[in-house]
Amino acid sequence: MIKDIVSTLRNALAGGSTASRQPPETVAQVDLDRLLGTWLEVARLPNLEADGFGRRSVNVSATYAKRPDGRLSVQTVSYNASASMRRTEVKGLVRPASADGSKLVLTFFKLIRGDLWILGLDPEYRWVLTGTPSRRRLWLIARTPRLDPVEYDRAIMIAAA
Repeated sequence: MIKDIVSTLRNALAGGSTASRQPPETVAQVDLDRLLGTWLEVARLPNLEADGFGRRSVNVSATYAKRPDGRLSVQTVSYNASASMRRTEVKGLVRPASADGSKLVLTFFKLIRGDLWILGLDPEYRWVLTGTPSRRRLWLIARTPRLDPVEYDRAIMIAAA
C-alpha cells in the first residue's frame, strides 16, 4: 500500500502545483471524542521512523484514549518486517493546537514534539487523512485495515490536492 500511495501522489502532483509550497488545508471541524479508539494504518508516505535504518513498519495501529486531565493519550504499535516482525510500542500525548480540533500536537518521550493536521475526514469517522504542515509526512488511517476503493481514492485525491 505504501508504494501505491507514493506513486499515486507522484502522478497526481506531476504538474508541480504551487499548492505544495503552502501548508495544507485542514478540515473545518473535528470531534476529538470521535477519534478515540483504535485506528489502523492503511497507507503512508515513507518516513525515516517507519521506513529507514533497517525498519519496515507494518501492521501499524494507533489507539487514542481520553486521560483524566482531559488530554488524549496515544499508543502506537508497529511490527518491523525487516527484523522478524519485532513489536515496537510508543506512547505519547495529544493536545489540540486549534479550537476546531483539526490541528494537533503530539509529544513522545516528553522531548519529541510534532504537529499533526487532519487534512481529510470521513463524515462517519471511518477514516482520517493526517499530515504535517511541511507536507513531508502523510498517513491514511481507518477503523478497518482496508478501505473501500472509492473511499481510498477519495482520501488520495484530498492528499493530492
